[in-house]
Amino acid sequence: MAASANKRLLLKIFSLFSVVRGYNILVVVVAQYLTSAFILAHEKPLRQVLFDPNLFFLILASSSVIASGYIINNFYDSEKDLINRPKKTMLDRIVSQRTKLSVYFILNFAGIFFASYVSFRAVVFFSIYIFVIWLYSHRLKKILFLGNLVASILTITPFFVIFVYYKNFETVIFIHATFLYLMIVMRELVKDLENMQGDLAQNYRTIPLVYGEKWSKLCLAICAIMAIVPIILLVTRFEIGFMDYYFYASIFFLVIFLLMLYFSKSKWQYLLLHNILKLIIVTGVFGILLIDLDEVINRVF
Repeated sequence: MAASANKRLLLKIFSLFSVVRGYNILVVVVAQYLTSAFILAHEKPLRQVLFDPNLFFLILASSSVIASGYIINNFYDSEKDLINRPKKTMLDRIVSQRTKLSVYFILNFAGIFFASYVSFRAVVFFSIYIFVIWLYSHRLKKILFLGNLVASILTITPFFVIFVYYKNFETVIFIHATFLYLMIVMRELVKDLENMQGDLAQNYRTIPLVYGEKWSKLCLAICAIMAIVPIILLVTRFEIGFMDYYFYASIFFLVIFLLMLYFSKSKWQYLLLHNILKLIIVTGVFGILLIDLDEVINRVF
C-alpha cells in the first residue's frame, strides 16, 4: 500500500512538473543569472550579482509567475492539447484540474510576495504580468496576429524585468534582444503550423488556418532573414568575443531551417523545425559565457 501511494505521489509530482514545464523554467533562471552577471552588470563582481537579494527575489517572482502561466494555459488548452499532444496531455491529466488551479493561485500569490521584497513597483509589474498571462490564455491567443504578438512579448518579459532592474541601456543589449525576440516570434509561428489540427478543432484563428501554410512559411522566411541583420551588427560592430562562433552557427542552422521549411508538410517536420529554433535559443543562453571567456574564468576562479 505504501509503495503504491508513493508511486502515485511521484506520478503526480512528475505530472505537475510537466504541466509547469520545469525544464523551461530552469533554463529561464539560468539565462536571467547569466544575462545579469555577464551582460547587464558585467562591471560588478560576480559574487555581488549572484548574491544580490533583489535579483534573487525578482527571479523567484518570475519563475513563480511563469509556472502559473503554464498551468492556466494548460487549463484552457486541455482539449486542444489532447489532439496535438495526446501523450503529454495524458500525463498532465494525472493531476486534477482543481489541483492545478489551486497551485496556480498559490504560485501567483508567491510571485507577488517575492516581488514585494524588491519594491511596490515590482508588485504592480508582476500583478499586470499575471493578468496579461491569464487574458492571453483565456482570450487573446485565439485572436489572429495578436495571439502571436502577445505570446512573444510574454516570453521575453522575464528578461525585461532584469533589464529594468539594472537600467543598462547599451545598444548591444537591444540588438541581442532583437535577435532573441525574432527567434521567439518564429517559434510561435512554427507552433501554429505544428498545432493546426487542434487549433482547427477549437476554432482558433491562427495564421496557418486563416492564410494557409504558404503564407506562414513566407512570414517565417522573412523573420529568418531579418534575424541575420542583428547577427551581422553584433559580429561586425561589437566586441562579443567567442560568441561570434555561436552566431555563425546560428546562421548555419537558420539556413538549414529555411531549407527544411520549404519541404515541410507534416506535424513531425514542423516539430523538428521547432526544435531547431529551441536549440538556437537555449545554446544562446550558455553562449553568453563566450562573450569574454578570460573574464568569465577570472571572475569564477
